[in-house]
Amino acid sequence: MAFDFNPVVIALLLLSGGLYSNAIRRLSGRGYVVSRWQQASWWTGWLLLATGLLGPLAAFSDELFWAHMAEHLLIADIATPFLLMGIRTPVFLFMPPREILVLVARAKWLRKTGSFLTKPLVALPVSLFTLYIWHLGPLFSEATLNPVVHALQHQSFIAANVLLWWPAIEPAKRPMPAELWKIAYLLAGRMGSILMGALFLVSNRAFYSDVYAAGAARHGLTAVSDQKIGAGLMMLTDVVIMMIVLGLFFAMSAAQSDRADAAAAERRAVTDSA
Repeated sequence: MAFDFNPVVIALLLLSGGLYSNAIRRLSGRGYVVSRWQQASWWTGWLLLATGLLGPLAAFSDELFWAHMAEHLLIADIATPFLLMGIRTPVFLFMPPREILVLVARAKWLRKTGSFLTKPLVALPVSLFTLYIWHLGPLFSEATLNPVVHALQHQSFIAANVLLWWPAIEPAKRPMPAELWKIAYLLAGRMGSILMGALFLVSNRAFYSDVYAAGAARHGLTAVSDQKIGAGLMMLTDVVIMMIVLGLFFAMSAAQSDRADAAAAERRAVTDSA
């Protein structure tokens, strides 16, 4: 089984894992226990990142379009929400070094920029623009030829998905609010990705035949069939994510409503008894 042991990627993964572990340790020393599910969310996302960036998908991403697409789906679309759930406050405040936190606290323009970009009506079009600009222009082919551009592509997709998921997961709040508008918001994001996959699926022309034709042939595929497999993976991932989003937020909203009703009933009982 092929692997891509990129030393820079390994160093960054170890650094992020170390920062997270240190944050958990510091919080524990202050008497705050981070729940197991929250820690499990982080390490699940971390392992997905490591698998996507260092595993067989990364090793074959320059030869097969579907492997490249699967790599992107794994490290951005799937890993990102787990990572954001894992850093829910106060964890993300304890991960960076104190000097960086002080710098961010003093840089009002940086905080305002972050607040602006994570607004739903900003995050959604920015994330979709990032997706389309990389896939429908010459940048995708360039990423397979230039390691620096390839790394920038990965960072762009991860950042775009952080923006997309941030308003829904709201890691700056301890309990995740379950407003139903988030379902429509995330479905809109997934539909934009599905349309991209549908374009690749219905086309009988390989968009990147100059890059993947030879590699596909070595694996017994044509450039078009390779492209259709990648499109199918893309659309399947989006459908699964949409089903999970629908079920999760409806269930959380119902539970939140039940808790509110129970609290209201308790307040009425106390008022009546008085």
